[in-house]
Amino acid sequence: ITALKDNKTFIISPYFDNRESKVTRVIGIVHHEDVKQLHCWFCCQPDGKIYVSKAEIDVHSDRFGFPYGAADIVCLEPRNCDPTHVLIHQSPHGNIDQLPRFEIKNRKAETFSVDFTVCISTMFGNYNNILQFIQSMEMYKILGVDKVVIYKNNCSHLMEKVLKFYMEEGIVEVIRWPINSYLKVSSKWHFTQDGTHIGYYGQITALNDCVYRNMQRSKFVVLNDADEIILPLKHPDWKTMMSSLQEQNPGTGIFLFENHIFPKTVSTDMFNISSWNTVPGVNILQHVHREPD
Repeated sequence: ITALKDNKTFIISPYFDNRESKVTRVIGIVHHEDVKQLHCWFCCQPDGKIYVSKAEIDVHSDRFGFPYGAADIVCLEPRNCDPTHVLIHQSPHGNIDQLPRFEIKNRKAETFSVDFTVCISTMFGNYNNILQFIQSMEMYKILGVDKVVIYKNNCSHLMEKVLKFYMEEGIVEVIRWPINSYLKVSSKWHFTQDGTHIGYYGQITALNDCVYRNMQRSKFVVLNDADEIILPLKHPDWKTMMSSLQEQNPGTGIFLFENHIFPKTVSTDMFNISSWNTVPGVNILQHVHREPD
């Protein structure tokens, strides 16, 4: 997260996007009223010419009442130029040495290196639900997940050890998310006039960044919370489930899964494993009764 001079614009990362036209799409956070204009400064190789393009600022509508929201800052790239970096500024004029410089990701087209990436947004609040987290990770592995990306604000010391274990194993990628160093964050999803700037530790921005970050390396990107698992009923894993769903829905790019609540207040004695009792967190295997729709 990089703050621009106005302190009302925060840049996460720029991505090359040539699906409709040749643009740099910058994922960021902006004040929905106060940020009126931004410009992308591209340095064109090999002549070193600077090209300035006015940005289109698309603040996502799902701000839930908070003054700051996720935004796509989209700039058309110059015609005969494949810039590797972009500088972002309020004005089309200024001193190039004073501006922060960002690498444009996804510049090179790649073939998918993995099938399934799970994006878990914003781990915060000294997160310590160790048992449920481990059970979810192991379940993801059984289902065929290759990578789990976590935007980590903070967690407990024990959770750090668990993350380190899975990072060394290669399944977890942790992205630092110190959003509270820049904005007053709320742990709620809707605004309650309490002086906070953005909800849920900037969850929407993190998830959008995760989509673009994995766009060219993962065939599917799954957006869910740390307490959610998509569980196939008729298939042994996600690969066979998605093959079947794609066959039935040719040309579909997005699939939505209905969710169900399994209350913690109702439990079963199955999987009451005594050695797990010392591990903090919820044993999800004991909560198998779902609420009616």
